[in-house]
Amino acid sequence: MKFVDVKNDIAFLKIFTNANKQSILTSFLNAILGLQGSDRIADVEILSPLQPPIIQNLFATIVDLKAFDGNGKTYVIEMQVVEPQGLDKRLLYYISKEYVQQIETGEDYAQLKPVILIGIFDFPFTADQNYLNHHAFCNVESGERVIKDMDFLFVELPKFNKGADELENITDKWVFFIKNAESLELTPSNLDDEGLAQAYNDAAKFNWTKDELNAYDYAAMREQDARGVKALAEQRAEARGLEKGMELGMESGKEAQQRAFVHRLQALGKSDIEIAELTGLGLERIHEILHP
Repeated sequence: MKFVDVKNDIAFLKIFTNANKQSILTSFLNAILGLQGSDRIADVEILSPLQPPIIQNLFATIVDLKAFDGNGKTYVIEMQVVEPQGLDKRLLYYISKEYVQQIETGEDYAQLKPVILIGIFDFPFTADQNYLNHHAFCNVESGERVIKDMDFLFVELPKFNKGADELENITDKWVFFIKNAESLELTPSNLDDEGLAQAYNDAAKFNWTKDELNAYDYAAMREQDARGVKALAEQRAEARGLEKGMELGMESGKEAQQRAFVHRLQALGKSDIEIAELTGLGLERIHEILHP
């Protein structure tokens, strides 16, 4: 059995925006948010779900999914395989925009409901060693939370290194699925969650249409192009840095030679004026070297 790469734009949308299989998204949200018992999300409404064949030209590396639950909370899920410049500011702008758009000017602020942004990143984003971490507005000294309506949860896939037999909970199992499904040949035997089981079923390539697979392949090429552009930019930046370093090194070496030559002429009994004439450096420069 072959599975798709869940990080692929088309795959991610097909699996998580299936309005007929809400248990997939609710299971994922409950797992990432660590919700238990009566706090668990029972149902969600996906906002403007996109159909894979229609979004073949979707720009790769950025996928946004929005939904809200029965309590009015908004969930924004963002998948990124390549880190864009200013990602931290983008996330803050995005969650703020979602928050303020809930009411019109003049309406009661009490109507505002929490917005939770879940970022799934195929690159390290924070200094935290855990693959899942929770960020929020709080008092930096005491940790007290007064502003509670905005939360960020980051899933950093490179930090998740557990094997199939090391998965301890449903959160581990979901992240394992997102990171490793493409490399699996069989559905894991320890699936005890309906939503995750359905996600594996939807990720199996034999359940995809020809049009969906074509869109999937196209998105994969776009994703590779994006990675290539980033890698090339990094290589060019590194090359420019090396070139600049060589220039600075040459300048430094040249200056050292100048100083050594000036001091040698002085040792031979030449005056400052004579040294300036012999070297062509100028009297002011000779004074800088000999009389700092």
